[in-house]
Amino acid sequence: MPTSDPTIARVDLVDLPTRYPRTVGRNARLSSHGSGGTSRVAILRTDTARTGWGLVEQAPAGDWDGLVVGRAVSELIDPESGIREDALGFLDVPLHDLLGQVLDQPVHAVLGSRGETTVEVYDGAIYFDDLDPDDDPRGGAVLLDQCRADAALGYRAFKLKIGRGHRWLDRAAGDRRDIEITRAVRDAFPTAKILVDANDGYDLDGIRRYLEAVADVGLYWVEEPFTDDADDLAELRAQLDAISPATLIAEGETDPDVASLLPIAGRGHLDVLLMDVMSFGLSPWRRILPTLVQLGVSASPHAWGRPLKTIYAAHLAAGLGNVAIVEGVPGVTDGVDTSAHVFADGRMTLSERPGFGLPVPRT
Repeated sequence: MPTSDPTIARVDLVDLPTRYPRTVGRNARLSSHGSGGTSRVAILRTDTARTGWGLVEQAPAGDWDGLVVGRAVSELIDPESGIREDALGFLDVPLHDLLGQVLDQPVHAVLGSRGETTVEVYDGAIYFDDLDPDDDPRGGAVLLDQCRADAALGYRAFKLKIGRGHRWLDRAAGDRRDIEITRAVRDAFPTAKILVDANDGYDLDGIRRYLEAVADVGLYWVEEPFTDDADDLAELRAQLDAISPATLIAEGETDPDVASLLPIAGRGHLDVLLMDVMSFGLSPWRRILPTLVQLGVSASPHAWGRPLKTIYAAHLAAGLGNVAIVEGVPGVTDGVDTSAHVFADGRMTLSERPGFGLPVPRT
């Protein structure tokens, strides 16, 4: 820490409206994802007028005295490794932002500047809107319209939800629709990266049939094809090596058992780990990235839900390296000025402003 080591004087919790460009529909497991909801943030104010802020999850109610208020920043976060106490995990993002303010460095520099500050970002907002509304489904054309709309926002890579036959359609009909949509997006966007995410909506035999049918599409990755199983992932990797060797297998978003995923990755049967940038946390990512580098496994922290998470994941990518692409969440968070980060042609160029480069939100 620098000579100045400010003390936390006050913590404010604020809920900020978050708006997607459109209502986002179902995936293989869940119903409509809505149109944005709210984003809860914590604003940490110090006795030296330094302020850090960011998204929080499961923030405790009640008195902050002793937990963070009255404590020096150096007691709470270590520039080399992140938060010092597991109990502070919910403040991982605000404390990193505050640390950047105190050090007068962007978070990606605090993390080590091991990656590029221009980060590729994919569109994570293509769900099952073809199935809505129930009484008059719009069909696959709506997803092509959504891809075009998001391309106009700057996206050049699209992640498609698949697994319609898990819950919403007859299995065979749902699998056919997954194939049709995948091929239609490829036809409409011949140079785009296409990722698919089944949200565990297939079994091994089903996802193998799907991948056979779209082998010529050149998928960038297949995400969470089925509930984690080491033998099934080995078989899936072997199939992809035969029909689409460049396609990656990505896992680790839903209730990740990281200790069990690492040996699978070490055997070459898993290519990308996806633990969420918030619920897993920046500091745990800082600890695990060196292991992933040793294993030859990439990272891409899950960021769906709130647009600010994409910025955090991009800083992690630029700071720690070993992240090829980041999940984009189209939308805005009211009161937050993100203009210092420039998103164009599928890439986000991060600001060199301190912290996450985001002024304290207007509330």
